Amino acid sequence: MARNALLPRTAPFGDTERASLDAVLGAATPIQRAWLAGFLAGIDAAGGQPAAQPLAPPKAAEPLTIIFASESGNSEALAGNVAKLAKKQGFKPKVVDFADLDLATLPKAGKLVAIAATWGEGEPPARAVETYNAIMADGAPRIDGVEFGVLALGDTSYAEFCAIGKALDARFEALGGRRAYDRADLDLDFEKPAADWIKGALKALAPSEPAADNVVAVDFARGAGHDEDEEPSREPRVVEVIEHVNLNSSRSDKETIHLALEFEDGAPAYEPGDSLEIYPENDPQLVEEILKATGLSGDEALRKALLSERDITTLSAATVERFAKATGHADAQKFIESGEVKAWIEGRHLIDLIEAYPAALTAEHLNTITRPLPPRAYSIASSRKEVGDEVHLVIAAVRYATHGRARTGVASTHVADRISNGAKLRVRLKPNKHFRLPSDPATDIIMVGPGTGVAPFRAFVQERRANEASGRSWLFFGDRHFTHDFLYQLEWQEALEDGSLSKIDVAFSRDQPEKIYVQNRIDEHGKELVEWLDGGAHFYVCGDAKNMAKDVRAAVVRAFSTHKGLSEADAEAHVAGLEKAKRYQQDVY
Repeated sequence: MARNALLPRTAPFGDTERASLDAVLGAATPIQRAWLAGFLAGIDAAGGQPAAQPLAPPKAAEPLTIIFASESGNSEALAGNVAKLAKKQGFKPKVVDFADLDLATLPKAGKLVAIAATWGEGEPPARAVETYNAIMADGAPRIDGVEFGVLALGDTSYAEFCAIGKALDARFEALGGRRAYDRADLDLDFEKPAADWIKGALKALAPSEPAADNVVAVDFARGAGHDEDEEPSREPRVVEVIEHVNLNSSRSDKETIHLALEFEDGAPAYEPGDSLEIYPENDPQLVEEILKATGLSGDEALRKALLSERDITTLSAATVERFAKATGHADAQKFIESGEVKAWIEGRHLIDLIEAYPAALTAEHLNTITRPLPPRAYSIASSRKEVGDEVHLVIAAVRYATHGRARTGVASTHVADRISNGAKLRVRLKPNKHFRLPSDPATDIIMVGPGTGVAPFRAFVQERRANEASGRSWLFFGDRHFTHDFLYQLEWQEALEDGSLSKIDVAFSRDQPEKIYVQNRIDEHGKELVEWLDGGAHFYVCGDAKNMAKDVRAAVVRAFSTHKGLSEADAEAHVAGLEKAKRYQQDVY
């Protein structure tokens, strides 16, 4: 976006000179402008010539190390935001992924910002595990005198909210660091509070004001329209549903929707491995239950907010605390003090809390108790080179029952039950540069994607077909039943025929007395899998983080141990090396 001109056309400069001055002044910080003003005043006072005095060397920028532990990319994006703002404020920022962090450098960091996400049940992101464990170990280096601030990201729907950020904050202090700015623990609606925290942290860590005789660097080469704060738009876009197909048979106990979405003004520049966030609506029936339970059925504005703006399913300890504080409910407060909240909320939603502790609630109370309804991210299942301005998703409808009540997934059943062809959805692209195809199309790839985890690999195969990639590709797919749940079966057969897929191994868990999963197929083909990996293949896993991804990794470790004669420790180290080399990548949830 072009800047407004600072100098009027009546200024005594030519057009080119005026544009150059606008470029410099428009991009300068307040400190830089103040320095220039004083410098020019000094020249005038000296009769048009700079005063004859020794020039002090420019003040060195203050180093700032920014480390991030990220699974979905949010922490990494925020680390980039810190670096941009820090550079403007006189720092020399360095951004480092936990996966690439050399712990020996931390004692020399001086000033440190850590941004860490918590994954699953209080675990670090997959790429950060090794470094995180090393920081927590007894042999971690002291960081005496290092000033630090920690920004923690999490999800209050999990019991261990922001556990990794909290642990790092305490650990840095235990290792001798000095907390320069208090930690913030942020939920899924983190963007605004994160921006506020970044400003406060940089102010607390800021270098001292430059002395009057120090030179502040100004980049005269920057164009007049340049704005380093300018970011790609994060505003959602509206798409039309052009295909809505249940991929499971009518006899399946599952429902998996293939969703094709069309962008009227051109699809964003997504790549295989990226995700698309859907802004869903809550179940209207659940909204009515809450309105009835609170006696607010006549409030149309509230009904609209509960339908599309507020999270009315997530129930966390923080939700219960906000409820007790907002309502003053004595029994709810006693319940909190009993220490039984964490166990009770498991499998329950907001409606259960409202019914268990009846109170005179207002629309303001519900707004205070709930958090904004966050978008849900789904792996993109298409390549632009094959589908053009469309994006394809694969979404499994979530339905279950707990505590005598039927429950549904917010976005998944919105898609499965309440939209059809021609419907409009709000969406937003979520890039994932840590889940990418190899840059060399001759490189072999191994893909493990049971259930909807197969989504990005459909995009991988489409992309490799379009690029006429010469590398081999091997897919491990699993689900419940071959006859009813073989997602995209015909497409995989066609890909085998045209060579865009070299090999497929499947595991259908319910087609025989003993359950068989993708990790069992990896065990069966371990020798060949090791040969592929030793030959330079890249390994990808997408799907369930809690069990599947861990079981698959353990199977790969077993394969190296069994077929290369390695000890368990050495096999583990070998797989960790693949991860560090970015040849073992995960997109798990």
